[in-house]
Amino acid sequence: MKLIKQTKFLIAECDASRDRFFKMRELDATPQFFEEVKPHADKVHILLLEWKEQAYQWIRKHQPKYFHVQQVDNVVDAMDQFVVQSFYKETSKKRFIQSVQSVHYTLSTFLKYLEERNSE
Repeated sequence: MKLIKQTKFLIAECDASRDRFFKMRELDATPQFFEEVKPHADKVHILLLEWKEQAYQWIRKHQPKYFHVQQVDNVVDAMDQFVVQSFYKETSKKRFIQSVQSVHYTLSTFLKYLEERNSE
């Protein structure tokens, strides 16, 4: 199922963003926006839009009890922000980590629903 694969990729991107954030702080580095940040953020954004549409369709079809379209919107908005923020050492650590953890949890919960339905 393509949606499962995309969801797993987004979970991995959460981990990669967190790792990148700490690496950039450790190196005290400033990235090149058009060479590093924008291409990566654009790639993730395109995947997020595809995932969003498929997630909407899946939620409408299966109507999971504790997962809603609003959560999908929140994941897309938060990831669009923190993927870019992960490149900058000036980003607020507490807010960044909370945002990544929130999205990671939501994606993991959605993945459980997907895998349960897929195994039925």
